[in-house]
Amino acid sequence: MLPTLPFPIRTECPPGACNCERDLLLSDPAADLRVLRLTREEEKRLVARIENISSYADLRHIEKRMAEQLGIVLQIAPGAREVRTVRGLSIQLAEQRGLCRKIRQSIPAAVRRCLEEHPEIVFAILNEHDLLGSG
Repeated sequence: MLPTLPFPIRTECPPGACNCERDLLLSDPAADLRVLRLTREEEKRLVARIENISSYADLRHIEKRMAEQLGIVLQIAPGAREVRTVRGLSIQLAEQRGLCRKIRQSIPAAVRRCLEEHPEIVFAILNEHDLLGSG
C-alpha cells in the first residue's frame, strides 16, 4: 500500500515503459519524495518555463529552483568533443530514483530548444567552463 502524501504525485508509468523505480522510492521511509511532485501537468509548465528562459542568470535560477523544490540536478557542460552547435553541449539530469524516463528526456530537450534560441546563453556556459579564454 502506498503512503498518503500531503501533495499530489506523478501517476505511475505503464509497466515496462519506465525505469524510474517509483514504487521503491515510495516504499523507502527515508527517501526524498520531492521529485514525485512533478506531475504531468507540472512537467508541462516546467518545460514551458525552461523554453522561455532568456538569460544565463534565468537559466541558473531555474536550475537552483529545480534542485531546491524537486531535488532534480540539471547538468550542462561542454561535450567531450568540439562545441560547434548546441548539440555539442552535454545536457543531462543527474540519476535519481523516481525520475521518470519521460522527464529525463523532456527537460534536456527544452533546455536545448532554449539554447538554440539564445546563443548568448551558450556563450556564457562556454565562458563559465573557460572555453573562450576569459581567465
